[in-house]
Amino acid sequence: MSESAVKRPSGRGRFVTFEGGEGTGKSTQIKKLADRLKAARMRILVTREPGGSPGAEIMRHLLLSGMGKLLGPEAETLLFAAARDDHVRTVIEPALNQGAWVLCDRFADSTRAYQGSLGQVPAGLINAMQRVTIGDLKPDLTIILDLPVEIGLGRAVTRRGSATPDRFEGEQLAFHQGLREAYRKIAADEPARCVLIDANSDADTVAGRVWNAVRERLLPTPASVISA
Repeated sequence: MSESAVKRPSGRGRFVTFEGGEGTGKSTQIKKLADRLKAARMRILVTREPGGSPGAEIMRHLLLSGMGKLLGPEAETLLFAAARDDHVRTVIEPALNQGAWVLCDRFADSTRAYQGSLGQVPAGLINAMQRVTIGDLKPDLTIILDLPVEIGLGRAVTRRGSATPDRFEGEQLAFHQGLREAYRKIAADEPARCVLIDANSDADTVAGRVWNAVRERLLPTPASVISA
């Protein structure tokens, strides 16, 4: 059992975040995990970043439109922090306190990867924003979906269709390769919290890998009851 699980207040829910580059299948895998947990009669909240709350969804539009990029990486980091603050206070923390499992598509690791590693925003600024926005809140488990960049971008193009690429989908190949390496480093640096999942398989196979990680990390005793 992880240290975060040991210290988790009695009755509090579980917080699972999904990270990864474009086209790695985060939304698909969150839905599959949510369905499996719901079948086990667990309370589930699925959310996302940027966004997830009314205030944060407004900022999501600004961020994905490219406004943050025009303002520079530091300002973009502040916009993400403002969105996360609203999301945590109004959605994530209340759900966890009510005993729900919260499954979130991206969280603080995205800021470290996109704005920190790639945008070269100083770690001091990112850490300060994290202290203000999330305090001691930390995911019980972070699933990092890993996929060769070319495959992920190809999936993103198929998913997008004729729509215009968003702020991050439109970046050059080198950006996405750097992003993959940034996530792999996060996984290597925090193995107690993060699990790197090979996402270069069909969705059901990847879902099995995700479930094994959830079962081993968060359901050490009752897993046998809901292992099917």
